Amino acid sequence: MNDSPTLKNVLAGCLRQDRNCQRELYRQFYGYAMSICLRYAKHREEAAEILNDAFFKVFSRLGTFRPEANFKPWLRQIVVNTAIDHFRKNRPHFSKIDWDELSENELSEEMPLPVLSPDEDVLPALLELSPGHRMVFNLYVMEEYSHTEIAEVMGIEASTSRSSLARAVKKLAAFYAHKLKNSTVLR
Repeated sequence: MNDSPTLKNVLAGCLRQDRNCQRELYRQFYGYAMSICLRYAKHREEAAEILNDAFFKVFSRLGTFRPEANFKPWLRQIVVNTAIDHFRKNRPHFSKIDWDELSENELSEEMPLPVLSPDEDVLPALLELSPGHRMVFNLYVMEEYSHTEIAEVMGIEASTSRSSLARAVKKLAAFYAHKLKNSTVLR
Protein backbone atom coordinates (compact mmCIF):
# COMPACT_ATOMS: atom_id res chain seq x y z
CA MET A 1 0.00 0.00 0.00
CA ASN A 2 1.41 3.41 -1.02
CA ASP A 3 -0.84 5.57 1.16
CA SER A 4 0.89 7.48 3.93
CA PRO A 5 0.04 6.86 7.60
CA THR A 6 -1.39 10.37 7.68
CA LEU A 7 -3.90 9.43 4.99
CA LYS A 8 -4.80 6.28 6.93
CA ASN A 9 -5.55 8.43 9.98
CA VAL A 10 -7.59 10.88 7.91
CA LEU A 11 -9.60 8.04 6.33
CA ALA A 12 -10.21 6.50 9.76
CA GLY A 13 -11.43 9.88 11.00
CA CYS A 14 -13.71 10.23 7.98
CA LEU A 15 -15.23 6.85 8.80
CA ARG A 16 -16.02 8.25 12.26
CA GLN A 17 -17.56 11.26 10.42
CA ASP A 18 -15.00 13.61 11.93
CA ARG A 19 -15.58 16.93 10.08
CA ASN A 20 -11.91 17.95 10.42
CA CYS A 21 -10.77 14.71 8.79
CA GLN A 22 -13.35 15.13 6.02
CA ARG A 23 -12.09 18.67 5.43
CA GLU A 24 -8.49 17.38 5.35
CA LEU A 25 -9.29 14.61 2.87
CA TYR A 26 -11.05 17.16 0.65
CA ARG A 27 -8.06 19.51 0.91
CA GLN A 28 -5.52 16.78 0.12
CA PHE A 29 -7.34 15.50 -2.95
CA TYR A 30 -9.11 18.62 -4.19
CA GLY A 31 -6.57 19.40 -6.93
CA TYR A 32 -6.36 15.82 -8.16
CA ALA A 33 -10.13 15.34 -8.28
CA MET A 34 -10.79 18.79 -9.74
CA SER A 35 -8.34 18.13 -12.60
CA ILE A 36 -10.43 15.08 -13.52
CA CYS A 37 -13.70 17.03 -13.23
CA LEU A 38 -12.40 19.84 -15.44
CA ARG A 39 -11.78 17.38 -18.28
CA TYR A 40 -15.43 16.36 -18.22
CA ALA A 41 -17.09 19.70 -17.52
CA LYS A 42 -17.75 22.65 -19.81
CA HIS A 43 -16.74 25.22 -17.18
CA ARG A 44 -15.31 25.48 -13.68
CA GLU A 45 -18.72 25.82 -11.98
CA GLU A 46 -19.91 22.57 -13.55
CA ALA A 47 -16.63 20.89 -12.54
CA ALA A 48 -17.13 22.10 -8.95
CA GLU A 49 -20.64 20.64 -8.94
CA ILE A 50 -19.30 17.27 -10.12
CA LEU A 51 -16.49 17.47 -7.56
CA ASN A 52 -18.83 18.17 -4.66
CA ASP A 53 -21.16 15.35 -5.72
CA ALA A 54 -18.14 13.03 -5.97
CA PHE A 55 -16.89 13.90 -2.49
CA PHE A 56 -20.37 13.38 -1.10
CA LYS A 57 -20.25 9.87 -2.59
CA VAL A 58 -16.72 9.34 -1.22
CA PHE A 59 -17.84 10.17 2.30
CA SER A 60 -21.01 8.09 1.92
CA ARG A 61 -19.19 5.04 0.54
CA LEU A 62 -15.91 5.21 2.44
CA GLY A 63 -16.94 2.08 4.34
CA THR A 64 -16.59 0.12 1.08
CA PHE A 65 -12.98 1.23 0.57
CA ARG A 66 -10.51 -1.57 1.29
CA PRO A 67 -7.72 -0.15 3.49
CA GLU A 68 -5.08 -2.35 1.78
CA ALA A 69 -5.89 -0.69 -1.57
CA ASN A 70 -4.54 2.59 -2.89
CA PHE A 71 -7.00 5.43 -2.27
CA LYS A 72 -6.32 7.49 -5.42
CA PRO A 73 -7.64 4.95 -7.98
CA TRP A 74 -10.72 4.40 -5.83
CA LEU A 75 -11.33 8.15 -5.67
CA ARG A 76 -10.69 8.50 -9.41
CA GLN A 77 -13.32 5.89 -10.22
CA ILE A 78 -15.89 7.68 -8.07
CA VAL A 79 -15.08 11.03 -9.72
CA VAL A 80 -15.34 9.55 -13.24
CA ASN A 81 -18.60 7.76 -12.39
CA THR A 82 -19.98 10.99 -10.94
CA ALA A 83 -19.06 12.82 -14.16
CA ILE A 84 -20.88 10.11 -16.14
CA ASP A 85 -23.92 10.45 -13.86
CA HIS A 86 -23.82 14.23 -14.32
CA PHE A 87 -23.71 13.77 -18.09
CA ARG A 88 -26.66 11.36 -18.03
CA LYS A 89 -28.69 13.68 -15.80
CA ASN A 90 -28.09 16.61 -18.16
CA ARG A 91 -28.25 14.63 -21.40
CA PRO A 92 -31.59 16.12 -22.55
CA HIS A 93 -29.86 19.51 -22.62
CA PHE A 94 -27.17 18.31 -25.01
CA SER A 95 -27.56 18.57 -28.73
CA LYS A 96 -28.75 15.51 -30.65
CA ILE A 97 -26.10 16.29 -33.28
CA ASP A 98 -23.56 14.93 -30.78
CA TRP A 99 -24.63 11.43 -31.66
CA ASP A 100 -24.96 11.67 -35.42
CA GLU A 101 -23.15 8.79 -37.03
CA LEU A 102 -20.11 9.35 -39.18
CA SER A 103 -20.11 7.70 -42.56
CA GLU A 104 -18.29 4.37 -42.87
CA ASN A 105 -15.68 6.21 -44.96
CA GLU A 106 -14.89 8.60 -42.13
CA LEU A 107 -14.75 5.78 -39.59
CA SER A 108 -12.31 3.73 -41.64
CA GLU A 109 -9.82 6.60 -41.94
CA GLU A 110 -6.84 6.39 -39.61
CA MET A 111 -7.48 8.99 -36.93
CA PRO A 112 -4.25 9.46 -34.97
CA LEU A 113 -4.42 11.51 -31.82
CA PRO A 114 -2.62 14.85 -31.94
CA VAL A 115 0.89 14.66 -30.50
CA LEU A 116 1.11 16.68 -27.30
CA SER A 117 4.03 17.55 -25.11
CA PRO A 118 3.78 16.25 -21.52
CA ASP A 119 3.27 19.77 -20.18
CA GLU A 120 0.62 20.69 -22.76
CA ASP A 121 -2.61 22.03 -21.29
CA VAL A 122 -5.32 20.00 -23.01
CA LEU A 123 -8.26 21.69 -21.29
CA PRO A 124 -8.72 24.44 -23.90
CA ALA A 125 -8.86 21.81 -26.63
CA LEU A 126 -11.26 19.58 -24.68
CA LEU A 127 -13.57 22.54 -24.14
CA GLU A 128 -13.88 22.83 -27.92
CA LEU A 129 -15.59 19.43 -27.99
CA SER A 130 -19.31 18.95 -27.51
CA PRO A 131 -20.24 17.35 -24.17
CA GLY A 132 -20.91 13.94 -25.73
CA HIS A 133 -17.70 13.88 -27.74
CA ARG A 134 -15.70 15.10 -24.73
CA MET A 135 -17.20 12.35 -22.56
CA VAL A 136 -16.40 9.63 -25.11
CA PHE A 137 -12.88 10.99 -25.68
CA ASN A 138 -12.14 11.10 -21.94
CA LEU A 139 -13.55 7.66 -21.26
CA TYR A 140 -11.72 6.08 -24.20
CA VAL A 141 -8.37 7.89 -24.04
CA MET A 142 -7.96 8.84 -20.39
CA GLU A 143 -9.87 6.06 -18.62
CA GLU A 144 -9.17 3.35 -21.24
CA TYR A 145 -12.78 2.21 -21.51
CA SER A 146 -13.68 0.11 -24.56
CA HIS A 147 -16.37 1.35 -26.94
CA THR A 148 -18.64 -1.38 -25.60
CA GLU A 149 -18.12 -0.14 -22.02
CA ILE A 150 -18.69 3.47 -23.10
CA ALA A 151 -21.87 2.48 -24.90
CA GLU A 152 -23.11 0.70 -21.79
CA VAL A 153 -22.47 3.54 -19.33
CA MET A 154 -23.73 6.26 -21.68
CA GLY A 155 -26.75 4.43 -23.10
CA ILE A 156 -25.57 4.68 -26.71
CA GLU A 157 -24.44 2.18 -29.36
CA ALA A 158 -20.78 1.14 -29.59
CA SER A 159 -20.76 2.45 -33.18
CA THR A 160 -21.92 5.82 -31.85
CA SER A 161 -19.04 5.79 -29.38
CA ARG A 162 -16.58 5.04 -32.20
CA SER A 163 -17.99 7.81 -34.39
CA SER A 164 -17.95 10.27 -31.48
CA LEU A 165 -14.32 9.46 -30.80
CA ALA A 166 -13.49 9.93 -34.47
CA ARG A 167 -15.21 13.32 -34.49
CA ALA A 168 -13.45 14.34 -31.27
CA VAL A 169 -10.07 13.39 -32.69
CA LYS A 170 -10.77 15.30 -35.91
CA LYS A 171 -11.78 18.38 -33.93
CA LEU A 172 -8.74 18.14 -31.64
CA ALA A 173 -6.43 17.69 -34.62
CA ALA A 174 -7.92 20.80 -36.23
CA PHE A 175 -7.60 22.71 -32.95
CA TYR A 176 -3.91 21.85 -32.62
CA ALA A 177 -3.20 22.43 -36.32
CA HIS A 178 -4.70 25.91 -35.98
CA LYS A 179 -2.76 26.52 -32.76
CA LEU A 180 0.50 25.38 -34.39
CA LYS A 181 -0.15 27.54 -37.46
CA ASN A 182 -0.81 30.59 -35.29
CA SER A 183 2.24 29.99 -33.10
CA THR A 184 4.58 29.75 -36.13
CA VAL A 185 3.04 32.91 -37.62
CA LEU A 186 3.72 34.79 -34.39
CA ARG A 187 7.41 33.83 -34.31
